[in-house]
Amino acid sequence: MTRGRFITVEGGEGAGKSTCLEFIRSHLEASGRRVVVTREPGGTPLAERIRDLLLGHHTDGMADDCELLLVFAARADHLSRVIRPALARGEWVLSDRFTDATYAYQGGGRGLDMERIAALERLVQGDLRPDLTLLLDLPVTTGLARAAGRAEAPDRFESEAAAFFERVRSTYRERAASEPQRFRVVDAGQPLEEVTASLAEVLDAWGG
Repeated sequence: MTRGRFITVEGGEGAGKSTCLEFIRSHLEASGRRVVVTREPGGTPLAERIRDLLLGHHTDGMADDCELLLVFAARADHLSRVIRPALARGEWVLSDRFTDATYAYQGGGRGLDMERIAALERLVQGDLRPDLTLLLDLPVTTGLARAAGRAEAPDRFESEAAAFFERVRSTYRERAASEPQRFRVVDAGQPLEEVTASLAEVLDAWGG
């Protein structure tokens, strides 16, 4: 059986990932693909419990190394129970965030050593990497203004200062520039209909 394809969607706060994921899923299914939509951290019952730990506010804080290891613990379960089995069945996996988010948030945002992240990436993932990564890019001020309009209270990451998200965005853009064969950058500051048109154009040109 032909291996499925692994597509990840990345971006900072307020980039519109949820809406774009639904569009991408529909677009892929319309072309006859069987699609599994998932997210990180999360995607399995255990990983979702870890997600709650990561996103929740803690009165005594959380050590940066603890955060990093929890992210990869959730990822290990996600890969074992969802991503690898779906790809082996020939399905296309569409994930809201993956390891690029770890480089951006824990590496860029928190300032953790990128090589330590890379070592964990090799340990947990082996040679598995996304086939295509769609980076929804927009100015931090625009994204934070959008996020501020949500009804839900901000989680532990959303509560960070703007400088944190500037580092996150910078790291995402650096990674996209260093791997142009995998990344496609989409201007998420456009009106939604223009963003989805750009996504459709990218997906149709890429083809998998």
